[in-house]
Amino acid sequence: MQAIGVLSKSRRVARVLENPSRSLFNSAERVKSSQQGLAIENADSLPLRRRFHYAALLSANILRSCSQIELNHKKEFIQIPSSSMVMPTRLFSSEAQEIGNDTADAETVKTVYDKMLNCIVERRTAPPNAWLWSIAAKCSTHEDIKLLFDILQKLRTFKLSNLRIHDDFNSALCREVTKACVRAGAIDFGMKTLWKHNLFGLTPDIGSAHHLLSYAKQHNDVKLMVKLLKLMKKNDLPFQPGTADIVFSICYSTDRLGLTTKHAKRFVKSGVNLRQTSFDLLMEFAARKADLKSLWKIEKWRSKAMKKHSLSTGFSCAKGFLLEHKPESAAAIIQVLYQTLPEAKRPTVMVELQKLVSEWPLEIIKHQKEDRKAFAAALQNDISALINALPSLGVEANVSMQDLTGKEAVLS
Repeated sequence: MQAIGVLSKSRRVARVLENPSRSLFNSAERVKSSQQGLAIENADSLPLRRRFHYAALLSANILRSCSQIELNHKKEFIQIPSSSMVMPTRLFSSEAQEIGNDTADAETVKTVYDKMLNCIVERRTAPPNAWLWSIAAKCSTHEDIKLLFDILQKLRTFKLSNLRIHDDFNSALCREVTKACVRAGAIDFGMKTLWKHNLFGLTPDIGSAHHLLSYAKQHNDVKLMVKLLKLMKKNDLPFQPGTADIVFSICYSTDRLGLTTKHAKRFVKSGVNLRQTSFDLLMEFAARKADLKSLWKIEKWRSKAMKKHSLSTGFSCAKGFLLEHKPESAAAIIQVLYQTLPEAKRPTVMVELQKLVSEWPLEIIKHQKEDRKAFAAALQNDISALINALPSLGVEANVSMQDLTGKEAVLS
């Protein structure tokens, strides 16, 4: 009997030696389960507040013990950090995000359009806002713009009928759509963004109007400029100082002084506070054209808006006085400019004075249709009187009179 008992014990020892880890884990699990059961029984006898604290400590011990593997035969521990098991997942997700971004960049307008259309028609859900911005940013042709406005109309209808959302898209998206139209040269669609009542859910914005006016400025398109101004007024888009700057620049580039004065009057009546740069351009334009009526009208508007002359408006008034054969008045206004400017900026008066002598007479004589020689002679005498009067007023007048005294140069 003793031999049989020894034999059975030796067999059990052999099984343990063949798979020590399995036996070890089984025994460890039994110990842990018994400990956990005992802990739970003890926890039930505790008050409610201490029971919660005890449960938190118990869960922390269980989690810590699960990350360790005990090797009984060497009495060592191997700890597996949890971050090493999560790292492959993180690397995979970041790589997938980068691949997703590259795919989005490679998508065409038609691809994004089809995705949005599938959401609206098939899935009956609103597509992400990012897709709408993406399709606007990708537009480069007239056909792309057609798809953009088609999906805008479908999305607007879907929001009204299915989601009961009556609000239009914000003005930022409207500006982005207008920029896309300008970029693609689809100005007919771009003008629709200024409509107060439209089928696309767009909110008209002065920024959108300026994008379209800038396109007209780039192409010196006066007709488009006039259409846009009428459209702005019809849809209650208020004129801004920036609007006036763009309009005056287009009129100046196309040599349309009458149109410039007309729109300036409209802006002033609308309550637009014209900038100093606008008055500079307007008065310089009128002085170059020798249009005294327009010059003094603009000066009247300027005097109500600005207390002091700029260098440009002051010399424009001086040129007006010369055209009226009043060199003394012209000298007086130049004296005021000279005295009000800092010492460092006074040389700019000499630069403008030299232009008045050598460049301006040639410009205005070109616009004279009758008796050009008599006009040139009278202008020459008035400019000479101006230059001679300045030193007595304390203004340095070191300018060259060679271009003015040469009759052939003046009359050519």
